[in-house]
Amino acid sequence: MDGLSTAWTMLTTTPALFAAIGGVAWGIIGGALPGISPSIALALLLPFTYGMDPITAIVLLGATYVGAEYGGSIPAILINTPGTNAAAATVVDGYYMHREGRGGEALGISLQSGVIGGLFGLIFLILFTEPLSRVALSFNFPAYFALGVLGLSVIVSLSNGSLIKGLIAATLGLMIATVGTDPLSGVTRFTFGEAELLTGIEYVIVMVGVFAMSELMMTANTPDWGKTGQMQTRIKLPSFAKWRKLWRAQGIGSGVGIFEGVMPGAGGSIAAFMSYNEAKRWSSEPEKFGKGSEEGIAAPEAANNAVACTALVPVLSFGIPGSNSAAILMGGMLIHGLTPGPMLFQKEPDFVYGLFGGLAVANVSQLLLGILMMTPALWLVNRPKPYLMAAIFALVFSGIYSIHESTYDLYLVLGFGLMGYLLRVFGFPFLPLVLGLVLGYLVEANYRRSLELTAGDHRIFWETPISAGLLSVAALFVLGSAVRDILMARKAARAVAEGGAK
Repeated sequence: MDGLSTAWTMLTTTPALFAAIGGVAWGIIGGALPGISPSIALALLLPFTYGMDPITAIVLLGATYVGAEYGGSIPAILINTPGTNAAAATVVDGYYMHREGRGGEALGISLQSGVIGGLFGLIFLILFTEPLSRVALSFNFPAYFALGVLGLSVIVSLSNGSLIKGLIAATLGLMIATVGTDPLSGVTRFTFGEAELLTGIEYVIVMVGVFAMSELMMTANTPDWGKTGQMQTRIKLPSFAKWRKLWRAQGIGSGVGIFEGVMPGAGGSIAAFMSYNEAKRWSSEPEKFGKGSEEGIAAPEAANNAVACTALVPVLSFGIPGSNSAAILMGGMLIHGLTPGPMLFQKEPDFVYGLFGGLAVANVSQLLLGILMMTPALWLVNRPKPYLMAAIFALVFSGIYSIHESTYDLYLVLGFGLMGYLLRVFGFPFLPLVLGLVLGYLVEANYRRSLELTAGDHRIFWETPISAGLLSVAALFVLGSAVRDILMARKAARAVAEGGAK
């Protein structure tokens, strides 16, 4: 009861209650716009949280994540274009139902399933985050260094593309993290004589540049998405009898979403497709999947919103984000002087309970806001893409400039936007870069502190059981990924050879 009363007090004594509702509304709009993923919606909002108190800012970001996961299903169902990557699984049956004149019913199933999945994910977050953080309290300097290395290795090995590209992206993130003042000696590093770089490069500038600005550059050369026309689609929530038919699919989606959310590198997309396959496997009517199955919408949408909550488990317990959106949330915490990890429960328990309360409000209010935001979301989807992209560009620049009122920050965000564009073009993953950025201090500081204890003897990392175990697991992930890439390259070479022989 203490945690419940603390959460309620934090929500009612700060603007966090309104932030939770506003975040869901913005998330639904951001998710409904094709190309504006949850991570980009969060990145666009991040600069405007600087003047807020920590609980309000992080509740706003967390609620945006929740709303965006549902918002992606709106264009997926109505125009056959997923607003988010995770909504790609919803396209299959959702658009089919829409063509049959059941689009409002499909949207209702998506909304109800998202709320149920989000609440299940929130319950898991509340029950297991603090116990896991107690385990992390036993970590020393070598163990924290090994934990950071493990987080990087898992993300790198699970990233799309080759292991080498993942390693390069992670290294870029670590390099950016070293700009500024040395955390232990106070010596300036890689500032090139620029006074603006003495305090390092703000997380928000890198994230907004890499995610939002690079997306604007990419969409400049892509065709416009489809339009919904002047259709008036009304959400029709499932009846109790219909819900009884969907509970199994929603339970499967929630379970898969909870599992995938706590796994680094998995995220909503994998959870959505896995839950879709499992729902089909256990369905009494598997033949309907792909032909307007209601269960084919319920399962992936429940999984998406479950991930939005459980992705915070490794962030709050260990300080290791497992997805792009979770990394941006972690960046928001760092911006406001909060250090994610086990000590957060010791030093800022009110913040943690307030965040739990804010996420509860976000998930519950999503049921009403999903209905109210349908009209403005459809209106925005029907706007010409150049106008929308210009508005987002102005939003990026005004948000970044408002941080320090510095034109130097605008040049930086353009530079990181160009870097993100090049990474997209050459197929480099973003998550290792962002993770290298936010974990840079954790890895470097604990590595150097460990060596100071032993006068430079690296054996300390293998003499400490926890660090030795974590480093061994990290090595297995990297080696396994390397073997996988080699086998895939050989298979591709054999296929080319056989094709040439024919």
